[in-house]
Amino acid sequence: MRMTDIQRCEVRPGRLVEWTFSPATIATATGLPEDSRPPAYIQESHIRTARSVREDGLFVPTWLGTAFDLPGRADLDALQEALRGWTLRHETLRSGFRWSGEGGDEMRRFTLDADAVSLERTEVGDFTDPAELVRHLQERFDLTADALRWPNLIYTAVVRDDSTSVYMAFDHSNVDAHSIHRIPAEIHELYAAHVAGGALEPAPASSYVDFCEIERTDADRIDDSHEIVARWREFIRRCDGRLPNFPVDLGLDPGAGLPTQKLLREELTGPDTAAAFEAYCRPYGGSSVGVLAATALIVHEIGGQPVYRTVVPFHTRVKSRWSDSVGWYVGGAPIEIPVEEAYDLPSALRTVRAALHAGRHLARMPLARVLHLLGADFRPTSPDLYSIVSYVDTRGIAGSGRWAAQKAYGLIRVSYGDQVCAWVTRLHEGLWFASRYPDTDVAQKNMRLYVERLRDVIASTVP
Repeated sequence: MRMTDIQRCEVRPGRLVEWTFSPATIATATGLPEDSRPPAYIQESHIRTARSVREDGLFVPTWLGTAFDLPGRADLDALQEALRGWTLRHETLRSGFRWSGEGGDEMRRFTLDADAVSLERTEVGDFTDPAELVRHLQERFDLTADALRWPNLIYTAVVRDDSTSVYMAFDHSNVDAHSIHRIPAEIHELYAAHVAGGALEPAPASSYVDFCEIERTDADRIDDSHEIVARWREFIRRCDGRLPNFPVDLGLDPGAGLPTQKLLREELTGPDTAAAFEAYCRPYGGSSVGVLAATALIVHEIGGQPVYRTVVPFHTRVKSRWSDSVGWYVGGAPIEIPVEEAYDLPSALRTVRAALHAGRHLARMPLARVLHLLGADFRPTSPDLYSIVSYVDTRGIAGSGRWAAQKAYGLIRVSYGDQVCAWVTRLHEGLWFASRYPDTDVAQKNMRLYVERLRDVIASTVP
């Protein structure tokens, strides 16, 4: 599934239909008692960051979504049942938060019972201009899939005689990339069953809400003397008291406020070169190690920093029970790569492998908990606390072989931010790159150089 924005996912004209939680469902939610299960630290950090940035006078949409096609003119009743059934399977989608306590600064969860959830369908109308349809979808997603409201999800379909395009958007607090990747196959399966006159009963998925409680209970057991906290304390000290940015010049003006961002997305390589790169990197841990090693070498070339410091994202679905669950199962580990000791790709691969082996376990402790224990004032002024370079191999995900035919995309919202967030995705068709970065001439030049050099390093592994 190629990562992109709503402007570049092959939006075509048609009749727009949308589904949101019904007024009856929302009314029921307002009277619900507190759910004792707390937010995950990553959820709380995300929502508090959104509130902090909003209080500074800036609305920064941060939703994620997916786009994919169904064959022909969709049966809207069957599609609605498929969307509702999928929603009910994942408890986090019917769970939200209220501000309460002294000063209204405590987050309290509420959760609807499955039988209280219904969808309201709205026939928005016909769109003949793709650009106008894109503008409308982005505005609706910005308004509805917002971190500071509930419900914060919306489903839409653009219906045509030859195909129907489904677009779904969610606030990030409820989904991660793995969640998004699984949606097309699951909705296709549910929809096909309803069209055929049956009611497919998917196996229950473990609840992200339960995971939040388990993870938070474990995190709250540690104190500031814990080894993980000490590791982060030293890492942040070596980053001059901050979490790391992408270590190349981004042309930022410190006094100009949060900049707008641009999207860079394109194919890195075809399938043969991707396979050669994987084979080359396999003795060191695979392509994920290779992308980090290449990045360390390249940012040293561009920016000259002797050590590449970054936070590497890892999924926290460490038990198989969470593999089918929708939620935000991501942690981060601080990694340092002394590039002066990694003078070529093989030595960089060895260095990265050792760093990941030594630090990966740190990702199981939520960073928000660590920062709280450090007592540092990390009042967020940007929706991204740090820059990332992420690698995901999606070829084992159900339905991934049909994504190209289904015009399936993972959607990211590009709005404001002073960090670089980059995703390298292994598809059946090769390697795909997407990044959002500050919209400056300097950043555009250096990000273009980074991608060209990344492509060169990958190509250099072809025998």
